[in-house]
Amino acid sequence: MSSDETLIVTRPRDGIVLVTLNRPGRLNALTFDMFRALRSFCDTTADDDTVRVVVLTGAGRGFCAGLDLDAADTLPGMTTTEMLDGQESWADAVAAFRRLPQPVIAAVNGPAAGAGFSLALAADIRYAAPEARFNAAFIKIGLTGGDCGSSWMLPRIVGLGQAYEILLTGRLVAAEEAARIGLVNLVVGGENLVDEALDLAEVIAGNSPLGVRLTKQVVQINVDAPSLEAALELENHNQVLTSRTADMAEALEAYREKRPPRYTGH
Repeated sequence: MSSDETLIVTRPRDGIVLVTLNRPGRLNALTFDMFRALRSFCDTTADDDTVRVVVLTGAGRGFCAGLDLDAADTLPGMTTTEMLDGQESWADAVAAFRRLPQPVIAAVNGPAAGAGFSLALAADIRYAAPEARFNAAFIKIGLTGGDCGSSWMLPRIVGLGQAYEILLTGRLVAAEEAARIGLVNLVVGGENLVDEALDLAEVIAGNSPLGVRLTKQVVQINVDAPSLEAALELENHNQVLTSRTADMAEALEAYREKRPPRYTGH
């Protein structure tokens, strides 16, 4: 699709976009411009019906080391208003990945720290290389453990007790432990990591576009549903909507004819 020096966007397979953070010499630490580029990518992709799944990874041996230290050095010199404006925009860039209608898979190939940790959390599914490490680095530099959505996303992924420990200590969580506590779905050999993530993306993209979109939506909403009845109401609504589509009729016909379905998104 496009590329620049720090964010490379490609389409390695039909319907699948691969986003690569590209500052390998700095473990893909985020500059202020990179935050803006990430948000711009999400704004464009959200309205692109040809994109079915997004895979996010890092170049070299790191996923994302969080805010670049040169950028972090400028924070104490900012006015309160400047810092608040910046904080809100940086957090919004990370949250934009969670708000994408398309499923997002993070292929965490190395350290994911600070905002990079939050970026991994914003994905719907996480695969990790054995070299992957996760930590809420903010607490280690005099800030709080919650940043860019980590205090909201992490408890929903690993539970409250695990989240408290990780956010309060800033300790490193290795890939094996991350898989054990549910922080990542699967640990994959580094050389196969992106291919495995793309394979998974292909399986997801093989389902109907509206079905996938509404499945992501219903899980995100119903994880905080006030009751089973409220969750059922949304599920029932979505099932009725998808049952009216040509894609459902196509799926049933393809099953009877023992062939892959040809979805149109209608």
